[in-house]
Amino acid sequence: MSDPQADSTPLAAPPGALDRALALVEFLRDRCPWDAAQTPHSLRRHLLEEAHEVVDAIEAGARAELCDELGDLLLNLAFQVVIAEEGSAFTREDVVTALENKMRRRHPQLYGDGDALPWESTKANERIGDAQTMGGMEEEGLLTRLIPSADALRDATRMQARVAEVGFDWPEAQGAWEKVREEVEEVGAELGEPGSVALEDEVGDLLFSVVNLARLSGVDASTALARANRKFRKRFGALERLARERGIVVGDAELEILDHLWDDAKREER
Repeated sequence: MSDPQADSTPLAAPPGALDRALALVEFLRDRCPWDAAQTPHSLRRHLLEEAHEVVDAIEAGARAELCDELGDLLLNLAFQVVIAEEGSAFTREDVVTALENKMRRRHPQLYGDGDALPWESTKANERIGDAQTMGGMEEEGLLTRLIPSADALRDATRMQARVAEVGFDWPEAQGAWEKVREEVEEVGAELGEPGSVALEDEVGDLLFSVVNLARLSGVDASTALARANRKFRKRFGALERLARERGIVVGDAELEILDHLWDDAKREER
């Protein structure tokens, strides 16, 4: 029996399906004024929203919804490719070729190009290659080309992962956990000055260290927070329902009563 890893030719994808998404965008751009007016920047918000909705469907285990949301996300990706082609920035072939080359670099053992490499080493080598291609960019700082986004948690994760490529990282999650405990104490020391710059700094440090702990524990911080938000929304809705059933006005109830309702809502959930 042949070794599947010895074959350096990747499996060919069925032709046509993804091209239809690109053709759909071309059709819309040609015939709809709204679609024709869109730019990569104007579509950023929709791209992020659709990505989050895909994650929501995955978390909910909703297959039909996931299929639908993946279609919406694919539409947004197709828009970016088609608009780039219209402006002669790059082509769909460039996108796929770059992806194929990247996967080959990251999985040399699958293509007969060598042994498997540590992830951090692979990413660092790619970074050096990109810098040399762009003409001396290697002299810039490691984080220079990381563009801040609207998602601060994601930015923190990206920065931490980037510096980890050169070894600036805890060797394991326990070190990050100890840092979180240290930052909690420092926040506590500043609580006497509500709204102060010092307190804001310490809270920021705490959040940054929690993101680091999440990353080293194999948890995506943004996804975890989104899940916690959904959980809170669901539980508070149950709290409000229980309050109505018991004749309690939430806005007038004391915190102790609300805490009891919250605990009952959690028990229902279990």
